[in-house]
Amino acid sequence: MAFLRFLGLLALAALGLGAYAAYAPASIEAFAPAAGPYARQLRDYLPTSVKTADVAAPTQPAAQARPPVSIVVGQAARKDFAWRIDAIGTVQPIASVALRPHFDATVEKIFVPDGSAVKAGDLLIKLDSRQAEAQLKGAQAQLAKDQAQLEQAKRDVARYADLVGRSATPVLNLDNAKTAVATTEAAILGDEAAIDNLKVQLGWYAVSAPIPGRVGVFNIKAGNLAKAGDNGATGIFATINQIAPIYVTFSAPQALLPALREAMANGAPALATPQGSKKPAQGKLKLIENTIDATTGSVVAKAIFDNADEFLWPGQLCSLQITLRIEPDTVVVPREAVQVGQAGNFVFTVVDGAAHVQPVEVTRTMDGETKVAKGLNGGETVVVDGQLLLIEGSKVEVREAKKGAS
Repeated sequence: MAFLRFLGLLALAALGLGAYAAYAPASIEAFAPAAGPYARQLRDYLPTSVKTADVAAPTQPAAQARPPVSIVVGQAARKDFAWRIDAIGTVQPIASVALRPHFDATVEKIFVPDGSAVKAGDLLIKLDSRQAEAQLKGAQAQLAKDQAQLEQAKRDVARYADLVGRSATPVLNLDNAKTAVATTEAAILGDEAAIDNLKVQLGWYAVSAPIPGRVGVFNIKAGNLAKAGDNGATGIFATINQIAPIYVTFSAPQALLPALREAMANGAPALATPQGSKKPAQGKLKLIENTIDATTGSVVAKAIFDNADEFLWPGQLCSLQITLRIEPDTVVVPREAVQVGQAGNFVFTVVDGAAHVQPVEVTRTMDGETKVAKGLNGGETVVVDGQLLLIEGSKVEVREAKKGAS
């Protein structure tokens, strides 16, 4: 029974092969040339419509050469590479002093106009000091009186000492005279202290500039009453800001703290360009705040500028550049050349008209150039435009970059 089943399957296979030979004699002839004539004879028994549908042997289409990819190239170069911080800074005066009255007094005269540049020690305001001058004269008179009493007490001591030596008076009188001398001497010390205090107060009636800088607008004018302890317009004469030299304050990530400290020790140069201006001011990194802001994870630092021409103004916003260091003999490529893949950064180099993938390690980008730590030696030609159409070994055709393209 199994043998009969096998014969049946064999017959079906032969029938199928014969049918295929009849429909595609060319295919059968390609594999078995001797069977070709029999297959064509079978085909003659097929209908005419079927004969025209001869299945030809499959053939591979001719491979077409891929045209070269149009690209723009740049160069990997060795050069000194600047590590720089770009930040927004705020101009701040090194010192700012609000001039206030120490006591209520009438403004007698203002010696400088609003907004004047002043030097330390310049007289700015004169207050009515007649009451203080009268108190000083009274204290000086009390001093003279006590000095006269001291002379009298000293004479008493001398007289009683003589009388006690001759047993003409009790010792108690001599002791009382000595006490009077000590008491008067103490009173004189009090008088001198009172005079010194009044002289200090009298000096406050003449308000001078404690620092050099530029004075703002005077809140009160001559004839007005200045009130001590008032935080309003009558409690502050004016504010002096020290403008030359001046600070520009900025914030930087705490990860840059070691580099900032090293740069500050080396006198790192700084450039500050006020908003609306193209002219930068030159200075240097001066100080770093003694704490890190835990909320933002940043550290505040200050650059100092001579500002003799008062180019920088307190409160002004500036574009600040701090050059942390210059790294010599560094390989750099145009920023656009660096691509990111699954395995990391890479560039396409061009060698003999073909593009090749070159893995690289990069650190930072500055002024449109990227520093390459590993992967290039300098001098290589790299692709900066057209990378999307490239694969390893692609033929390339270099074209000129469009004018104005970055």
